[in-house]
Amino acid sequence: MTQRELHTEFVIVGGGLAGVCAALAAARNGRKVVLVQDRSVLGGNASSEVKMHVVGADVHGRRPGARESGIIEELRLEDTARNPHRSYSQWDLLLYEKIISEPNITLLLDTDCTGCAVESPATGGERRITSITAVNQSTEDAYQIFGDVFADCSGDGRLGVEAGAEFTKGREGRDAFGESLAQPQADTKTLGSSILFTARRYETPQPFRAPAWVRRFQRRDFKLRPFDGYEYGYWWAEWGGQLDTIKDNALIRHQLLRIALGIWDYVKNSGDHPDSANWALEWVGALPGKRESRRFFGKHVLTQQDLEAGIIFPDTVAYGGWPLDLHPPSGIDAFEEWPCHHTHLKHLYGIPLRSLHSGNIANLFFAGRNISATHVAFASTRVMATCAVMGQAIGTAAALATPLGRRSISEHFTPQEIARLQQHLLRDDAFLPGYRNADPADLARNARVSATSESQDGPCAQVIDGVTRKLLSSFGPWSDDATHRWESAVLPAELTLEWAAAQVIGEIHLTFDSGFERELTLSASDAATRKMIRGPQPELVSDYEILADGHTLLSVTDNVVRKRIHRLNTAVSVSRLTIRVTRTHGASQARIFEVRAYSGSSA
Repeated sequence: MTQRELHTEFVIVGGGLAGVCAALAAARNGRKVVLVQDRSVLGGNASSEVKMHVVGADVHGRRPGARESGIIEELRLEDTARNPHRSYSQWDLLLYEKIISEPNITLLLDTDCTGCAVESPATGGERRITSITAVNQSTEDAYQIFGDVFADCSGDGRLGVEAGAEFTKGREGRDAFGESLAQPQADTKTLGSSILFTARRYETPQPFRAPAWVRRFQRRDFKLRPFDGYEYGYWWAEWGGQLDTIKDNALIRHQLLRIALGIWDYVKNSGDHPDSANWALEWVGALPGKRESRRFFGKHVLTQQDLEAGIIFPDTVAYGGWPLDLHPPSGIDAFEEWPCHHTHLKHLYGIPLRSLHSGNIANLFFAGRNISATHVAFASTRVMATCAVMGQAIGTAAALATPLGRRSISEHFTPQEIARLQQHLLRDDAFLPGYRNADPADLARNARVSATSESQDGPCAQVIDGVTRKLLSSFGPWSDDATHRWESAVLPAELTLEWAAAQVIGEIHLTFDSGFERELTLSASDAATRKMIRGPQPELVSDYEILADGHTLLSVTDNVVRKRIHRLNTAVSVSRLTIRVTRTHGASQARIFEVRAYSGSSA
C-alpha cells in the first residue's frame, strides 16, 4: 500500500444521491470536499448497479407539485433532456460529470472507509472526528483524510459506527415513542433488500432455462404481488429483513438471486403468463438494493407523529411526503401478507437539522436512510429524493459551519445561523415548507415589476414574493393555492424589474417552471415512464435574453434546467433589468417563478 494523506474541509463517506448532493452543495458554496465512494459509480440504489427509480414527496405523481427542487431537480432535468432513451449508464455518467466538474471536489471511487481517529475534549463534551482512514484495494492506496466536518451518507453508517456515534437497528416497540404503527414489542428486524432485473421483448419466442439452484414458485406465492409488465421486475422481490442486512449480506444476495431468477422462471415456464413468450432477461442486478440497516441518534428523533402531523420545525432544512411505507421483513416469504403497508400522509412534513447530525459526535452529519428517525418514520424518509434534499441540506450546512473550530454542530447552529442556512437553501432552489425568500442581499425584492403581458393566474409581481412553486392546499395549512409565478399571455414576452435608483448587479438568478405537476425520474418501468415526458420539459423557458437598461447583457438558447445563475464578468449599474423570453420547450407562455439579483457573488 502507498500511504497518502489528504487535507480538506468537508469529508463525505458515501456516494449515493445524499452524498452526491451534499458534495455539490458544499463545493458550490466554496468548501473543499473529499467524497469517498466504495463503488465504481455514483448514485447508490439509483445507479446502474441497482436501477431503482428515485421517488419522493410527490408519491409517483400522486401529490402533484410536491416534487423536490434544488440539486436533485437539476440532475433529473439534465438526465431527461440528454437521456430520453433511459440508459442507466448515461445517468451514472451524468453524476460522475457533475462531481468531477467541481474543482472543489476530490472524488475517491472504489474506496472504502475503514476507520477514523476521534479525539475527546479535555473538559468533557462531545467527541470529534479528526480524520478517517480509507483504502482503495485496486490501486493499492491507503488514505488518511483530515477534515473539519464529516458526513456519513453511506447508508449502513460505517463512519458513524467507527466514530462511536450512537445508533439503533431494528423496530422499536410501541411503548418507545407511542407510535400506533410500531410493533407491540421491539425486535431486530428491518425492511429487506431486493435485486431488480430488466427484460426486453423480441420478435420471436425467447426460451428461458432456469439454473438448478433457483427458487421454485407457484401461483399462490404471488396472489398479493402483481406482475405489472415484464420489462422491470420487481420491487416486491424482497428478502432478508429477518437477518442482519450488513453481516448477512452475502447470504441475502444469493437468496435474492435465487428469488429473482425463480420469479422469471415462473413467468416464462409456469404457463400462467403466455404473453411473456417473446420476453428475455436483459440484465440482472448483482448488488442488492438495501433498504435498511443502522439509524443514528441525533438531537431529535423523527417519529410517526411528527410526520402525520406535518410538523414544520424551526430548524427545517428538508422535507418529505412519501407514505409511511412498511414492508414485512421476510418479504416474499410472507406471501399471505401484502408486500407493503402504506399509511398516506395528509401533508408534507419538515425534516429538522437536529435529525441530520449526531447527538454525541460534535462534527458528524448524516443524510440518507441512516438519519435520526424511528423505524416507522424512516419508512417515509428513506426514499432517495428525500435523501437527496437532506444531502443538499447538510452540504450547505457544512459549508456555512466551516471552520467549525472547537464548537459542535449544534452549538454553531443558533437560531440566527439556522435562519441563515434556510435562506441559503432557498437561494439554491431548495424547497422548505412554510418558508420563503427573505434574503436582505437580494436586490430584486425592492424592485417594481412589470411585464408586457400576464395571465390572470400569473401576475408578474409574484416573481419577487419569495416562493418558487405553486403551494397547493394538500401541502399543509400554510399553503395558499397561489401560483407564485409570472405567466405571460403570449410569446415573446418581457418581464422587467425597475429601481428608483441604479443598482450595481453582478449576479442574476432565474427560476423557471419545470412541470412539477408531473412525476419526473429515470425508471426502467414503462408504466411509470408513460406518466412522464422524457425530454426537455415543455414548461421550461428555452431561449431568453437579459437586458440592462435596454442593452443585451447575455443570451441563452436551449436551456433545460429550472434554476439558472448568471454571474457577470463585470458588475453593471442598472436601473431597469429585463428578461425577454422568446421560446419555451412547448408551452405557449413564459413562466418564471423567481428573479433574484445580487451586487456580487451570492456563493
